[in-house]
Amino acid sequence: MTMTESRPPVAPGEPAPDFTLPAVERSETVSLADYRGRSPVFLALFVGLWCPFCRRAITQLGKVESKLKALGVETLGIVATAPENARLYFKYRPTRMRLASDPEMSTHRAYGLPRPAATPEFMKAIEAVRIDPFHEFPAPVSIMEAAVAMAKQDGYTENDTDKAELGRQWPQLKGQFLIDRDGIVRWANIECGTDGVAGVGRFPSEEEILTAARALPR
Repeated sequence: MTMTESRPPVAPGEPAPDFTLPAVERSETVSLADYRGRSPVFLALFVGLWCPFCRRAITQLGKVESKLKALGVETLGIVATAPENARLYFKYRPTRMRLASDPEMSTHRAYGLPRPAATPEFMKAIEAVRIDPFHEFPAPVSIMEAAVAMAKQDGYTENDTDKAELGRQWPQLKGQFLIDRDGIVRWANIECGTDGVAGVGRFPSEEEILTAARALPR
């Protein structure tokens, strides 16, 4: 798979790149420094709300947030959409997790999340993939079929912001990082790895996330 220019993904043992971004839930900023010396943080980087896999993963992670907090781990999601678009969406679909807005995907680049080049080979590979990322279909289906079915189940209709962000962002990959209280990455999960498409749309399971959290140095 051909990738656009980027640093390699941040790996366990490396310092987590800092950031300061607008918060979604209120008019303030969110920084990784807010957590340093205070608590570990589970950081999830999503693309825009046009992505049905991201919307579903945000819902799932909202359910895990209290279990992570019981382990002393805070949760932060970064959504690649404008603050006002995110605030409108989460006004009607609230989540427990803290959210920040990064429409320019600066954190995705800082953390080295791959963005494959949409070559004919990549498109062919994507069309061949069959997925059931949240275990809700009788059998794995194509990525497009899964996306359409999820949008229908969610009752979600794209707005103009979604359409513009889809054009700018696709096929940016997503990732999750568990960062200790000293700002060091201790666990990472990159969608598709770095050289394939088989894991597209996959988000780590609740047990994978909690197992990683339990393994954090105390």
